[in-house]
Amino acid sequence: MIKEQARTVKVLASAQVLNGLGVAGTVAAGSLLVASITDSETLAGLAQTSSVLGAAALALPLARLTAKGGRRLALSVGYIAGVLGSLFAILGGTSENLILMLLGTFLVGSAAAAGYQARFAAIDLATDETRAKQLSFVVWGVTIGAVAGPNLMEPSGNLAEGLGLPRLVGPYLISAVTLFLATLVIQIFLRPDPYQLAAKMNTSKAEVKRSTKLALAHIKKNERALFAILSIAIGHIAMVSVMVMTPVHMAHVDVTLTIIGIVISIHVLGMYAFSPIVGSLSDRLGRVTSIKIGVITLLLSTLISGFAAADDAITLGVGLFLLGLGWSFTLIAGSAYLTESVDPDIKTSAQGASDLVMNLSGAGGGALAGVIIGTLSYGWLCFFAAIPVLALGLWSFKLKGK
Repeated sequence: MIKEQARTVKVLASAQVLNGLGVAGTVAAGSLLVASITDSETLAGLAQTSSVLGAAALALPLARLTAKGGRRLALSVGYIAGVLGSLFAILGGTSENLILMLLGTFLVGSAAAAGYQARFAAIDLATDETRAKQLSFVVWGVTIGAVAGPNLMEPSGNLAEGLGLPRLVGPYLISAVTLFLATLVIQIFLRPDPYQLAAKMNTSKAEVKRSTKLALAHIKKNERALFAILSIAIGHIAMVSVMVMTPVHMAHVDVTLTIIGIVISIHVLGMYAFSPIVGSLSDRLGRVTSIKIGVITLLLSTLISGFAAADDAITLGVGLFLLGLGWSFTLIAGSAYLTESVDPDIKTSAQGASDLVMNLSGAGGGALAGVIIGTLSYGWLCFFAAIPVLALGLWSFKLKGK
């Protein structure tokens, strides 16, 4: 089983490189495209909100597809939906059609949903002692692509212009190609399927198909599981709401796309580059302790970012890096903690419920972020993002265990 687990992690990490390259590059471009189409900064957050809603909408179907046909089927469906979304976004951006644009970002969110599901695929065959570390390797796989993605805004914009298209649809040209390649990697190399293999090797613990409603009811009654799922959701709210409005904040003073891309890349570096270290710390220090570290890091991030000037790329880079790192701690430790805290027969349903709650929370955060920055300021946005994080931190100190 060790050999199959190692192969699974390598394949998933490879697909995540391509996934990250495709999805991360569209984050800043999507917000700027919507702002350009609508001539409204308040509505700029709709692009990321739509993307996160897409991830939320696919979370449960992908979990059900996993239970029905394994991880290979579920991940492939998510990536292919992302390819279609990229094409719709290109069409919407070219024709300045907001509906097509948002439909595109919604479907690109499907690829993000597949990426989140991939982290659970990494632990189908993992042991309790290495669960967070194995999960973190797949999260880390996004690093190369996700860091490079935003930095391709300028060259992909040149490519788009060369094809007679608007510059800002360039990143969606890249995502269409890379997500298709990610689908091929999963289809060809993710064999045997880790979910189906785990079920065959331990039939006594094979999961019984349960509804998401039952999974959420179980989580609600289980303090450890509830803390885990809310840690994931709150970390995601803070990350999405601040990250998605940073390009808009910087664009106030005509910062170039290259500089904006670098800041977002630094943020993505914080999200993924240190995930193996985060996973190891979670296994050694415990899940709750690791979540506390994430909370402190997120609070420090909102403080630094909130006081940064729009053209202070260095300070914003530091703040956004810490934002990504704090998110990494809450996501990895929270995901491992959730898997350990629920009954085996609802594990996949609980994982799907986790991604649903996480992405709906992120969508809400992204939508409110646009309203806050449009009516108040980026500093106030960072302040409001810190409130649920602080509440999570206070809860963590009341929770028994580590």
